Amino acid sequence: PADVPEGTLAQLFLDAVDSRGESDAYRVLGPQGPISCSYAEVADTVRRGVGALGAMGLSRGDRAAIISENRVEWALADFACLCAGIHDVPIYSTLTPPQVRYILEDAQVSLIFVSDRDQVSKVREALGGSALDPRIVVFDQSGAGEGALSWVDFLDLGTDATMEDLRREAGAARPEDLATLIYTSGTTGNPKGVMLTHNNLASNVWACSQVLPVGPADSSLSFLPLSHVLQRMVDYLFFAEGCTNSHCTIDEVSEELARIRPTKVVSVPRLYEKVYQRVTSESGLKGGIARWAVRVGREWEAHVSAGRRVPGLLSLRYRIADRLVFAKIRERVGGRLEYFVSGGAPLAPDINRFFFAAGIRILEGYGLTETSPVTNVNTIEQFRIGTVGRPVPGTEIRIAEDGEILVRGPQVMKGYYKLPDRTAEVLDQDGWLATGDIGELSEDGFLTITDRKKDLIKTSGGKYIAPQAIENALKKNPFIDQVMVVGEGRNFPSVLVVPAFDHLAAWAAGKGRSATGAALLDDGTVQALYEQQVFGELGDLARYERPKKIGLLAEAFTVENGMLTPTQKVKRREVLSRYESFVDGFYQEAARDRTVFVAAAPQDG
Repeated sequence: PADVPEGTLAQLFLDAVDSRGESDAYRVLGPQGPISCSYAEVADTVRRGVGALGAMGLSRGDRAAIISENRVEWALADFACLCAGIHDVPIYSTLTPPQVRYILEDAQVSLIFVSDRDQVSKVREALGGSALDPRIVVFDQSGAGEGALSWVDFLDLGTDATMEDLRREAGAARPEDLATLIYTSGTTGNPKGVMLTHNNLASNVWACSQVLPVGPADSSLSFLPLSHVLQRMVDYLFFAEGCTNSHCTIDEVSEELARIRPTKVVSVPRLYEKVYQRVTSESGLKGGIARWAVRVGREWEAHVSAGRRVPGLLSLRYRIADRLVFAKIRERVGGRLEYFVSGGAPLAPDINRFFFAAGIRILEGYGLTETSPVTNVNTIEQFRIGTVGRPVPGTEIRIAEDGEILVRGPQVMKGYYKLPDRTAEVLDQDGWLATGDIGELSEDGFLTITDRKKDLIKTSGGKYIAPQAIENALKKNPFIDQVMVVGEGRNFPSVLVVPAFDHLAAWAAGKGRSATGAALLDDGTVQALYEQQVFGELGDLARYERPKKIGLLAEAFTVENGMLTPTQKVKRREVLSRYESFVDGFYQEAARDRTVFVAAAPQDG
């Protein structure tokens, strides 16, 4: 593998502010429109931030947590910590007080940055009765008071610090020093603190800069939570390369894409799934045209990806589809987008093909928190739909005998904090990290992820089923919003489906049904529709892989109800425990002749 230069994030920061001075580092989205923030202004704020950390009595090796939605202060607080040698601990703003308490106590945090008054209250509740007594700094002025210092007042504590002080502190960082402690949002058990060094992250920034073209002419929108290492590492890349960045939340994405008109964006598959569903689930003539365009696009993509000439008639149909449908999708994401990067969860290949036909490249990649995070990514030149691309420079990939993907490279974590036994389970003496994912490597180095090792479902007949392939096939159906395959230890698999209620209601109204929402699920015609939609999509599967029962759920999987992680991944264990008795019903003798089951009211338990 390529030689990767060693470095620190503190040096990355200094190099960027020194070379980019008055260029815009960030555009801060305000009610009156975006306000620019230059590299020089960032350096000035971080200078004061480093001084303030010292004035508050924190020293190299201490811990500071950040509990906030994405905003420019998140990035500035992070850079101040990195330059001062403070290990920062990002915490999702959606976590509950007990979850927050576990992380704060495990990491022994002495300072907490929070976004607003709500997060201040949450921290106070989390620390009730705890021996830990950290200081609190709140980004919103309105959240200050009662022992919480505002961000402005915090920075005032560091006014006397000079640029020389900043350079001296930042220069003291070593590549092997711990930079951050990231607690995995884990779909199981207590979260583990992943120890990432300066060089883990800086090497990943460098490796990605070699394969993902980005520069001062670019702009981006950062909306995946910064507590997620993918968005954070990519934001370091954008900062280093001079790309102007803006922050917003996942809920604000669609309006901000149109307003900011970014050229490079990172997201998780859920965003692409939603756009695809919105287009394909239109009703009436508009919907008919959209679905026709999807079919034309698929045909066109098959020719282009195989390097075949596109026949004249298909080319004409494609140009019409582009004018009627695809051009509007490009406009919806701002009209200037050069590529999306997708990570965090698997992207259904058909959804990627749809975007490719629409003239939007989604570069799917792969990685883990434990690998800072990127190990593989598709590039503009080396692009293969259905794979996560080739390894980034300096990274080695191999497949173990049982199919598990192993990774070695400078981005592999130092280990799990205070958990040497858990570290030894995944990281061997030679530096190979066991990822927990199952995959295949093509002869020319493209990696395909087939499933999570622990998500594989073993039927009572001893056959293994990869749920991901089944779920991906169903996710592109306009009547289906979310889906999860079940069947561990059972004699056949089944599938839980959250309907796309808007599309379903429009269809039902066309059939003269007046019910809406959950009430529709009791309608026999609707149940027959789902039988047809689900089983119709899965005809290509082996017999033992085909789900035989469908559970329709009235309640969607959300972060709030504990069914999704903050990066929109389904927490399988949570869903299974919530719907345990419901799923049991699929397999009772009495239900032998029934195919569709309905869980109307949200199931608590």
